[in-house]
Amino acid sequence: MDSLVEAPARRMPAPPREIDVDTLRRRLEEAVDGEVRFDDGSRGLYARDASNYRQVPIGVVVPRTLEAGAAAVAVCRSRDVPVLSRGGGTSLAGQCCNTALVIDWTKHCNRVESVDVARRRVTVQAGAVLDAVNHVLAADGLMVGPQPSSHPACTIGGMIGNDSCGASAQAYGKMADSVLRLEILTYDGVRAWVGPTNEEEYARIQAAGGRLAEIYRRLRELRDETMELVRTRFPKLERRVSGYNLDQLLPENGFNLARALVGSEGTLVTVLRAELAVVPKPAARAVAVLGFEDIFKAADAVPQVAGHRPLALEAMDETLYRLASEERRGDLALRDLPAGAGWLLVQFGGDTPEQAGERAEELMRDMGPHVTHCFLGNQAEEDRLWRLRESGLGVEAYPPTGRQTYEGWSDAAVPPERLGAYLRDYEQLLRRHGYADSALYGHFGQGCVHGRLPIDLHTDDGIAKYRAFAEEAADLVASYGGSLSGEHGDGQALAELLPRMFGQEIVEAFGRFKAVFDPRNRMNPGKVVHPRRLDENLAQRHFYPLEPARKYFDYPDDHGRFGHAAARCVGTGQCRKHTFEGGVMCPSYRVTREEKHSTRGRARLLEEMVRGDLITDGWRSRAVHEALDLCLACKGCKSECPVNVDMATYKAEFLAHHYRLRLRPRAHYSMGWLPLWAALASGAPGAVNALTRAPGLSRLVKAVAGVAKERELPKFAGQRFIDWFNRRVPEGPGTRGRVVLWADTFTNSFDPHIGQAAVRVLEAAGFEVRVPPVTLCCGLTWISTGQLGIARRVLARSVRALRPWAEAGVPVVGLEPSCTAVFRSDGPELLNTPDTRLVSERTLTLAELLQTRAGDWRPGSAGGQAVAQVHCHQSAIMGYDADRAVLDRFGIRTSVLDSGCCGQAGNFGFERGHYDVSVACAEEALWPAVRAAGPDEAILADGFSCRTQIAAAHTGRRARHLAELLDTALHPQA
Repeated sequence: MDSLVEAPARRMPAPPREIDVDTLRRRLEEAVDGEVRFDDGSRGLYARDASNYRQVPIGVVVPRTLEAGAAAVAVCRSRDVPVLSRGGGTSLAGQCCNTALVIDWTKHCNRVESVDVARRRVTVQAGAVLDAVNHVLAADGLMVGPQPSSHPACTIGGMIGNDSCGASAQAYGKMADSVLRLEILTYDGVRAWVGPTNEEEYARIQAAGGRLAEIYRRLRELRDETMELVRTRFPKLERRVSGYNLDQLLPENGFNLARALVGSEGTLVTVLRAELAVVPKPAARAVAVLGFEDIFKAADAVPQVAGHRPLALEAMDETLYRLASEERRGDLALRDLPAGAGWLLVQFGGDTPEQAGERAEELMRDMGPHVTHCFLGNQAEEDRLWRLRESGLGVEAYPPTGRQTYEGWSDAAVPPERLGAYLRDYEQLLRRHGYADSALYGHFGQGCVHGRLPIDLHTDDGIAKYRAFAEEAADLVASYGGSLSGEHGDGQALAELLPRMFGQEIVEAFGRFKAVFDPRNRMNPGKVVHPRRLDENLAQRHFYPLEPARKYFDYPDDHGRFGHAAARCVGTGQCRKHTFEGGVMCPSYRVTREEKHSTRGRARLLEEMVRGDLITDGWRSRAVHEALDLCLACKGCKSECPVNVDMATYKAEFLAHHYRLRLRPRAHYSMGWLPLWAALASGAPGAVNALTRAPGLSRLVKAVAGVAKERELPKFAGQRFIDWFNRRVPEGPGTRGRVVLWADTFTNSFDPHIGQAAVRVLEAAGFEVRVPPVTLCCGLTWISTGQLGIARRVLARSVRALRPWAEAGVPVVGLEPSCTAVFRSDGPELLNTPDTRLVSERTLTLAELLQTRAGDWRPGSAGGQAVAQVHCHQSAIMGYDADRAVLDRFGIRTSVLDSGCCGQAGNFGFERGHYDVSVACAEEALWPAVRAAGPDEAILADGFSCRTQIAAAHTGRRARHLAELLDTALHPQA
């Protein structure tokens, strides 16, 4: 036997010599066309993935080209430095963090290079995000088959590394089934396209000689010596993701080196490009939902259901349903589930909706009367239900019980025909270890079961208990002929347990396979082969947050601790979406494509800050401040993040501590204190406007105020809204009772016509309108700039003024969404008093009041069209359903833009240094939509920031508030 093949299986490769980090950094800067980052902040960003593990990298390279990435590997080879290729960073088993040089391919190396529609194939670079690839393919009715739930963030390279699956694997198989060829780079510099290898191709490679010929020769020797072992010891299972794909080297599989490398988690080669087979996108889909007595009965029915050949066959149990119901009260996706405590969600495709629906109906007839069922028959409802199933990880992570869950045994797979029996045994195992509250759900059509566990990863006893459970669980899965991983991979979480599944001989063969490509163990070391222990490198083990002695917000969902909130992110990367996918978060990431500008990246840096061993300057941290500087505080993450990370609140808290007893940026004194300056300006608004808008003086004012020179300063109104209201002859008592109209700073001092319109609408609807007679403020501008002590005092004053009305049950109507959101959300967390909570309960938007208190009111005549930009804070806190209903009642046909944040975001777009990002956010979707709006379509925007940004597009279109639109409909001649 070739000693070069045999030796690495017998001993652990030598560890890297001590790394001269400064020399490595200089060599990389000289050789690599890209961004070379060795600062602690960048290293902290990449120290975690979506798993329980943390390993601080040596440094980070963001190459601008594939060749630059190859150059980075060459430098690492010359310095004997480990390498980790990273895609979306969503790995759940720890394979995406390591003490190595991290190469992040996602920012630049993300192109779809070619699409061959006729042959149904696509060639992409490794950093291309799945959803972005599918967005390109959609024009030709095609898509990549595997669709993991991380599709907004996962990259093609990462999917190849993990052999990704998702719900669609039921119909289209794993990623290995889609891979035709790969362009690979070995640690020692071989770069080649690989794929299936017939005898002629093998002879050609051998004739060419060199290192590539050696690789192929040694692989064939390995195959010949182990093929019978592979044929007998590999489980006959569609969802086997654990281990290396040695079975793809077998003659019957065409000695397919590309597919053998799929699922190797970056431990063998660097994948540069991939040629993939793609599939037609189903023209129509339909979902049938089957209800069972429990999840075990649902599992028993899987073979019968799978016989109907669905596109996807998913499951969820009563625990997941209960958690989702508690977190998402009123979610329409949960409303129509059939009776039961375990459900199968079965998706069919067809050329027409009727054809897909008939297949669903046929399944329900076949299941018989003992199974409850429903056919949704509505694409929107089906999509909501599917998104709910995809959100299982987020729903489960922070249950209402307060017992946090973690990845532990999250994706084992067994033969589907044995799934029911396995689940019953697995449930008993959970009970013995005290983990019985765990939800069970997943891709039951292929026997893959998901579920996080309430394990204790903070104490020695808890970790020892977790290890004992994992060992028993591995033995249980192996006894059923299953795979330890059916989707998420081995990484560090499962690799140590592979001998229990495969036996020692196969695991030794894995070591030999790795040695062919990476004899020195420099490619993502410690994962899959020669693994670190599953209870090493746990992020929670030594996590002692440096909790601030004094904090401003209460963090009610995080045990009152900022440190817990900072570590809340579970790393799934939903904040790394593209603009075409809609939603709000994360606007600055969409512009920069930088990890530090995603919600996840900022959360990771805050976590490192409170950990204190990498980022050691605490609240004074420049790295954290730099990452948070481009956070627009849009609050999109509060509603769109799977675990409701609230970065706007964390940013405010950070700024409060960061600038404590220090001079602040000028914009904090100008924009942050805007309510005060507005009150002072009310004495002579004309003179102030002349000063701030005169060509020469305006530039000076902006410089002093820290405002971007490109911005036009807002113009103060000649008469404030409260002055107009106080001088007005009041209407008589309303038939529907009293309401308090909140005169926020923006309505009061800049757009009083909106307040006036709101008064007319409310009185027309039968309400008696009251307005606080003096200038008050919710504290928003102080909150957004982190001046939280002042914000508390300002908010407390306003709460005292509103308390008598609130105690009398009088609704408080907000017109500015961001100010309304303060009363509804930020206020009770910043000022946790009974009065603040009462005001929060009484506060409504104009649309909410009209919908809930005047639902029977109909205008005499109405109509028209509108294009609506929803304010981010409204989207996150109040929602837009009431607005849609009121607009429908007025007959106003409204197109609601899914354009994300406008980019202005209060003071953000005005601040010097933010203009380019602010405008880029607007150009992503909002400004093009405004330009495309027809002359008969009103532009609807309730937020002052949104209206300001729309005006900055210089289209000549003026955005209007809902109150104005309704007032015009009621008084068309006014």
